[in-house]
Order: sequence, then structure tokens, then C-alpha cells
Amino acid sequence: MLRFSFAFVVFLVHAYALSGAETLSILVHYLSSEIAVKSFFVVSGFLIFMSYENTHNVKRYFIKRLRRIYPAYLFIIVLCTAAGLVLSSLVMVDYLSWPLLKYILSNLVFLNFLQPNLPSLFEHNTLQAVNGALWTLKVEVAFYVFVPLAVLAFRKFGRLSILVILYFCSAVYSMMMQEFANKTGLGFYLELQRQLPGQLVFFIAGAASYYYLDYLVKFAYWLVPIAIAAFIFQSWLPWVIVQPVALAVLVVSFACVLPYLGNFNKYGDFSYGIYIVHFPILQGLISMGYFKINPWIDLLMAGALVLISSFLLWHLIEKPFLQKSSHYKATS
Repeated sequence: MLRFSFAFVVFLVHAYALSGAETLSILVHYLSSEIAVKSFFVVSGFLIFMSYENTHNVKRYFIKRLRRIYPAYLFIIVLCTAAGLVLSSLVMVDYLSWPLLKYILSNLVFLNFLQPNLPSLFEHNTLQAVNGALWTLKVEVAFYVFVPLAVLAFRKFGRLSILVILYFCSAVYSMMMQEFANKTGLGFYLELQRQLPGQLVFFIAGAASYYYLDYLVKFAYWLVPIAIAAFIFQSWLPWVIVQPVALAVLVVSFACVLPYLGNFNKYGDFSYGIYIVHFPILQGLISMGYFKINPWIDLLMAGALVLISSFLLWHLIEKPFLQKSSHYKATS
């Protein structure tokens, strides 16, 4: 339920950011896609370390990760490329060009920043990127590779000490990039801040929540109010260091401390689908003139399309590629 909520928050914020419809601005006053993405990283840190610890060997671990994210990802890249042939202002012979090939090749290996656009597609939109939400996946994949190395370090040098070192190294890196950006005025450093070294602190907070879950549950009645207070008084705190811990406490406590809220995944796990389909759906609708006259009605339509697409993506692409032992299949 948390992942579904985070993915839908990202969709709602992007609906306003991409359309520029002023009446939708209320969404960004109450919702934060930045917090939603960071919360995703916390959840990922918790679940992926748990997955690795419960997997017998590294090969099987990577196969599980590949089966979970790549089939749907590949499908979306191919589908967007094909849809671009219809929606692009170019004729086929001009559309089949080097930028098209570069888009396919770079996106297939998660290097979306090398070619985020397709030839003459969405050229009149505020942003021309086909699927700007995919930038987080290269961070996620890099994290998958990092996890076995981290666990090896845990076993050799001690888990707690390595977690603390990784946490503060990531926080220091993030503060350095922020300082460079402030001094130079270059957005390049903010982009570097958003990559794995800077985001690792949220993964590590999630990992620590997994390894020390018993303590979190035991002291939740103290930790949750402290975490809420930290968000309220964040301007007085070293927020880069405090935020990941506070966020992890709130996210993991909601998932693991509150009473059982029911099987939210009964009909499928749609969070990943929502995340990877919503951006091109919004871009396509905006390019066709939606969100200009009745933004709220168009938002409802876009939301319906996103939910239907994620439902189909789960049942037709994601679920069939999972192993029979996958907890995703067991849950649904």
C-alpha cells in the first residue's frame, strides 16, 4: 500500500509539473514527489537487503532482481519507441534515425540521461523527455549491485560500523554536491547529488530498519513522535543527516508496527507499473491538447489510464516472468 501510494503521488505531482495547469498547483502544496521517491529508496533498502539475506547465492539473487524489474522496463521502452512512430511529426524514414537508435540503446541499459528524447516527439510539450521518471532505476540497479558487496563488508568488518560509515559518507557526499551547486550555480552538481552516492543514505536507512527491526518496533512509540518532530523542525536540524533516519522510522513503522491492514496486493502489485507508465501517458495526453480546458477531469482520465495500464502490465508482463516461489505471486 505504501509503494502504491508513493507511485501515485509521483504521478499526481508530475501531472501538474508537465501540464503547467495552474488549477492543479494545489497538488504540489500538499504532496512531494521528492519525499515519495526517497521513501521508495527506504523501502527498497529494507526489502532488497532482506531478499539478499534470504537468497542462497548471488546468482539467484540477481536473477530474481532481473525478473522483477527488467521485463516491464523493456516492454515500456519498446512500446514508447513504437508509439513515437505514430505520435512523432516525422515520417517513418526520418524517425528511424541515430537519435532513435541511441534512445533505445541507452535506455535499455538504464542510461536514460544519454538520450531521454525520441525524434520530434512531444516537441511542443514543456518537457520533451519520453519518460523522465526512469532516472531512479539506474540508481536502483546500481544499488542491487552494491548490496552483495555491502553484506560481504558486514560479515568481515561488522554490520553496524559499516552501516554507519556508509550512511555518513553518503550524507557528506550529498552536502558537498549541494555546496558546489550553491557556489557555482551549476545544476550539474545537483544532478550528481541525485545519483547513487547521494541517495545511498536512504537505502542504508532502510537496510538498518531491516536489520534492527526489533528495536524499531520495541521503541516505535518514542521514535515515531521524534521523527514527526524532526520533520516539523527540520530547518533547525542538519537535515541531510537527519531526514533519512526520520523518514525510515515513519515508513517502516507504518508498514511493520501498525496493526494488519489487509492484503492490499490481492489483485496485484501495481506500484512499479504506475511508476514506469505514468510519465509517457501524461506526455501523450498533453501533446494531444489535454489539461488545458478541464485539468481536473483530464487528471481523472489520466489516472484511470495509468491504473488500467499498470493492471495490465502486472498481469501480462510482470507476474508471468516472476519465479513460482516469488512472494509477489504468493501475496496475490
